[in-house]
Amino acid sequence: MTETLGSTGEFGLIEAVTRGLSRGEDVLVGPGDDAAVVAVPDGRMVITTDLLVEGRHFRQDWSSAYDVGRKAAAQNLADVAAMGARPTALVVGFGGPADLPTAWAVELNQGLSDEADLVGASIVGGDTVQSDKIVVSVTAFGSLDGRQPVLRSGARPGDELAFAGRLGWAEAGYAVLTRGFRSPRTVVDAHRRPQPPYAEGPRAAIAGASSMCDVSDGLIADLRHLAEASQVVIDVRTRALAIPEPLQAVAAATGLDALTFVLTGGEDHALVGTFEPADVPDGWTVIGTVAEGNQIVPGGTVTVDGELFAAEAGHSHFTS
Repeated sequence: MTETLGSTGEFGLIEAVTRGLSRGEDVLVGPGDDAAVVAVPDGRMVITTDLLVEGRHFRQDWSSAYDVGRKAAAQNLADVAAMGARPTALVVGFGGPADLPTAWAVELNQGLSDEADLVGASIVGGDTVQSDKIVVSVTAFGSLDGRQPVLRSGARPGDELAFAGRLGWAEAGYAVLTRGFRSPRTVVDAHRRPQPPYAEGPRAAIAGASSMCDVSDGLIADLRHLAEASQVVIDVRTRALAIPEPLQAVAAATGLDALTFVLTGGEDHALVGTFEPADVPDGWTVIGTVAEGNQIVPGGTVTVDGELFAAEAGHSHFTS
């Protein structure tokens, strides 16, 4: 007989998912008390949270519980890195139907834990409830280690635009899955489990990044956040955007545009930032420039090869 959340019970599930969790040096008190205690070396903490809802952000026929765990952790850890911070801890809220196999929740937690281990972060607590659909809420914490946070509002005219990580892979994977296919495997895996360049966030901060964010909703959409916060014009040069072969293969098979994957696809959680030209770190690819606004192209605008981008720029909640 399959053990379910209903038969396991809340406290049995908590015991199952917290058993054997690693504890980083920033964690002073982990799961087991009313709240965790996490060290804050310089008196400041970076905090972010995200939700994943079954049927909206993942499907069980596309992704395993382990995949969902990796993805849920990654999208939060990337936000911490995008502030130039080092992730330290995660708090997880989980809701699921009573008939959901307990093994699914345990596997989800293993994915969360393994992704957190990549950056030395720890799961320090959370909550479980019964719900009609599976819901995963993750809150991530990070330490600036004495540095100033890298905000969206710091881009300056004369800066160069650069990114680290992958662009368009998850979107290509989504295009494949929605058509009922499972290959190329590389892009399908990219949709299931993003690979954010976590270490590049602190590296960019140390190098002098003037602004930064992670690419969760699409390159153009997220660059608009930078442009609007900084009141500048950010121009993307498409000739600087290499189109990897797997994206070209998906575009050819589906009749879609591979460049559109790169410009509008989200959920790869690449990092994009602006730098003085001499400060761009090794491993980052320069793909554009930052300029002042004018009467024709006002500040707070993103252009592509000098022209306003006419297509849909990326994902927006509550609109689709």
